[in-house]
Amino acid sequence: MFNTSYRTPPQPNSVFTRNHLVTLQSRILIGTKMAVDMSSPKAKQVQDLIKSDKVVIFSKTYCPYCKLAKEVFEKIKEKYTVIELDKRDDGEEIQHILGEITGAKTVPRVFVKENCLGGGSDVKLLYEKGELQKMVA
Repeated sequence: MFNTSYRTPPQPNSVFTRNHLVTLQSRILIGTKMAVDMSSPKAKQVQDLIKSDKVVIFSKTYCPYCKLAKEVFEKIKEKYTVIELDKRDDGEEIQHILGEITGAKTVPRVFVKENCLGGGSDVKLLYEKGELQKMVA
């Protein structure tokens, strides 16, 4: 009654499958890792941005954790410089550079006195412990 036969999937040695895998691998690599030249003018610009103010937040306008980080600094009435990466043509490049500097490409990346505190949850935790207020003093 039922057809129990099945079709064998293409074998890895077939041309289609090899080409498909190479394309897929390329897309994954391009999406996850970008070569970063830390001596480039853009990397210097990012480092200068980090030094430009006591509090610098690299953010994206739609990110809830970015909003959280900004709200924490507003609660303690601390001014900050925000760089909205999704509003810049070079935002992705800056994010990759931040990944090299901090070890994390996620946003926000929050810097106080040139030290990376981490992201929104990290900033909130420091605030709740009373440590953030001391750091910005």
